[in-house]
Amino acid sequence: MDERGLSFKDALNDAIRRGLGPSPRRQRRSTRTFRMGFEPAIPWDKALRMAADLEDEELVRRLAVRK
Repeated sequence: MDERGLSFKDALNDAIRRGLGPSPRRQRRSTRTFRMGFEPAIPWDKALRMAADLEDEELVRRLAVRK
């Protein structure tokens, strides 16, 4: 920092930018994927939405019982 006349913040930001920038040594890698043939009865990628819907239904049921 002293040699370059930079503040700590500027030196840190420069180091982060250099670290995040493109590197000639980095190689792109890819991983092959395969279908396993499993089709779940429940769409797990939508599990949070389903849980919210079930919770809403339960709240509506509880409110209806109170009346």
